[in-house]
Amino acid sequence: MANKKYTNRELSWLSFNARVLQEAADETVPLIERLRFLGIFSNNLDEFFKVRYATVKRIDLAGKAAKSVLGGIKASKLLEAITKIVIDQQSESLKILEDIQEKLKEHNIHVINENEVTYKQQDFIKNYFLSKVSPALVTIILNELPEMPSLKDSAAYLAVKMVMTEEVEQKDGIDRILKRKTKEKRYVLIEIPRNIERFVVLPEEDGKQYIILLDDLIRYNLHTIFNIFDYESLSAHMIKITRDAGLDLDSDLSKSFIEKISDSVKDRIKGDPVRFVYDKNIDSETLTYLMNKMGIESTDSIIPGGRYHNRRDYMDFPSLGRPELQFEKREPLPIPGLILQTSVLKGIAEKDYLLYTPYQSFAYVVKFLREAALDPKVKTIKITIYRLAKISHIASSLINAVKNGKKVTVQIELRARFDEVANIRYAEQMQEEGVNLIFGVPGLKVHCKTCVIEREEEGKLKRYGFISTGNFNENTSRLYTDYTLFTADAAILKEIDMVFEFFETNYKVNKYKHLIVSPHYTRNVIYSLIQAEIDNAKNGKPAGIRLKLNSLSDNGVIDKLYMASKAGVKIKLIVRGICCLNPGIEGISDNIEAISIVDKFLEHPRVYIFENGGNRKVYISSADLMTRNLDQRVEISCPIYDEDIKQELIETFEISWSDNVKARTHCRGMDNPYRRTNGERVRSQFALYDYYLRKTEIYE
Repeated sequence: MANKKYTNRELSWLSFNARVLQEAADETVPLIERLRFLGIFSNNLDEFFKVRYATVKRIDLAGKAAKSVLGGIKASKLLEAITKIVIDQQSESLKILEDIQEKLKEHNIHVINENEVTYKQQDFIKNYFLSKVSPALVTIILNELPEMPSLKDSAAYLAVKMVMTEEVEQKDGIDRILKRKTKEKRYVLIEIPRNIERFVVLPEEDGKQYIILLDDLIRYNLHTIFNIFDYESLSAHMIKITRDAGLDLDSDLSKSFIEKISDSVKDRIKGDPVRFVYDKNIDSETLTYLMNKMGIESTDSIIPGGRYHNRRDYMDFPSLGRPELQFEKREPLPIPGLILQTSVLKGIAEKDYLLYTPYQSFAYVVKFLREAALDPKVKTIKITIYRLAKISHIASSLINAVKNGKKVTVQIELRARFDEVANIRYAEQMQEEGVNLIFGVPGLKVHCKTCVIEREEEGKLKRYGFISTGNFNENTSRLYTDYTLFTADAAILKEIDMVFEFFETNYKVNKYKHLIVSPHYTRNVIYSLIQAEIDNAKNGKPAGIRLKLNSLSDNGVIDKLYMASKAGVKIKLIVRGICCLNPGIEGISDNIEAISIVDKFLEHPRVYIFENGGNRKVYISSADLMTRNLDQRVEISCPIYDEDIKQELIETFEISWSDNVKARTHCRGMDNPYRRTNGERVRSQFALYDYYLRKTEIYE
């Protein structure tokens, strides 16, 4: 499925998710965290089917002309390969889940099903069901309906078969009335409520903790649901479907952009099914009935699974007051020299500062905006927003700024996948409060993460701002690693302001001396930076490339990196997710090494380091090296001019590169071998926290 030079993007993504599954299987990872990695694995898979599998399926339906985008692989063959890999991964995940649950018992934590409920637990479960669950249940008898109701995307349903016995009177040949029993089968769907905790914590018994899944709590109470029927037997098995998550925007000119996105998100529930998952123990009669009723073909992606679906809910498995079964919590550190209790703008006026979350505190971003909202000298605030937290201090600070008479401009990306509803809600709220909203550029997503403010000082306007590799989101800042540069550099911030001008007058393409901006410049500048390393290598000058990315899939960039490798340029790649480049191929990529780190935090920053003959060029960026980031999105890569920060980025890259505990090697076999090196064990995420702790102690 992969040629010599490139790995298929979809298969590489599945290889990444296999690394997440490795974390769930890793016995050195605390037990409750292993369950949460299973949840991440499942959630990732749901999104993969909604987006990538759905895209390949559309390509398959489009015919041969569209298949070149898959790297020469026939779409139908790719769909088959994906389904096979996913079935194997799902089977492996079930074994891991069973193993974890057995080990939890050693810690007096028991996950029980409806058949294991003790006498003491009965009343609690019955009362919980009647008071909290029963009022929220949606129960549909399918036999009574001419067609299948539309099932919600990725919702879990219990498919119930109810066998009923009826007596039927019948005359025989000599007019005697005989009674005989007949069996009628009724099929019912029960939607598992999403607004109730999936894991119900039961009262402790004899020092043991018990949990029952909501699914099994419902199974235990099936007789209560169906007590109006005279049935002989009940059986319940779980099913779910995943739908195409593509958005089709209405062309109605009378609708606002918010209305179009909102309507499109609502239409998503009617998207074509792309995956059907069922409990592998379901009886064939029920399975056939459901598939016929839903119009599911044998050629669709049909995945036999375990007893429980939506294992993404394990991301929220309860802590149970057991810190020893979770990752050690370490408080985010301060940025040395930038004090939250004083004016951060005053500090940034004197020098640039780099924030690396979650090792350091995201509170600096919030403090910057809160200070700007209150400072009478601040006149304008401009910011890009891609994904906000559910309860966002960023949004409240911007609204506060408007109330204080400042002109606030927010570029908000309403098409941020799966966050459309949240972004629409905040967009409407900010619009009502007087924030000037910009809804992007036609045909382009706005993915850059930046903010610039103008402050009146000595009769002139001075700019302050920040540029980040990640979203301005309090929740993900505790889980994602990302860099944010705070700066008062006039040249950089002038060009940030030019990007905001482009949002409003996008027929005009600006020229930049410092920033690298997609979609107009990034591809060519990246090519030029790589070419400079090729030229330096040929001329005997210091040459080398170090890149830290989420994904690397653009064939043009890959080919350029292959050219650099052939010229003798040493290339180090840290690519967390998709990596379509194949390192170590003789005569093509001998000088390229590529690793992926999957650990406690999700690796999210993009950093480009070019040796440049000894005068290193270093950038932080919002852009992965994927075609969409280069050609179809607005992205910003920002040069680092402060020598201390430049050195910090190089040092933190090298700490990540030295990882020999959680690093895996990218290779053509996509079997994710752990990278082992001689010397002391380095777990980079733990080492990075210690690196910043030492910096804090030195400053103090």
